[in-house]
Amino acid sequence: MKTIKQRKTLLLLTAGLFVIAASQIISYYVQLADFIKGSATGIGIGLLLTALIFSTSKTHIKSSN
Repeated sequence: MKTIKQRKTLLLLTAGLFVIAASQIISYYVQLADFIKGSATGIGIGLLLTALIFSTSKTHIKSSN
């Protein structure tokens, strides 16, 4: 069974990939403004980076004793 942290990471990765892929597919069929294409790609990359940071962050903090 996967932990909640792994599920959130997979959800963020999936959402990021979906946003990037959807923006590319939509821009192929419909002419979009550069701002919209760039925003969608930026949001997708942001989600991917958030998933990467979230997956590598340490949950346990060492005490300074």
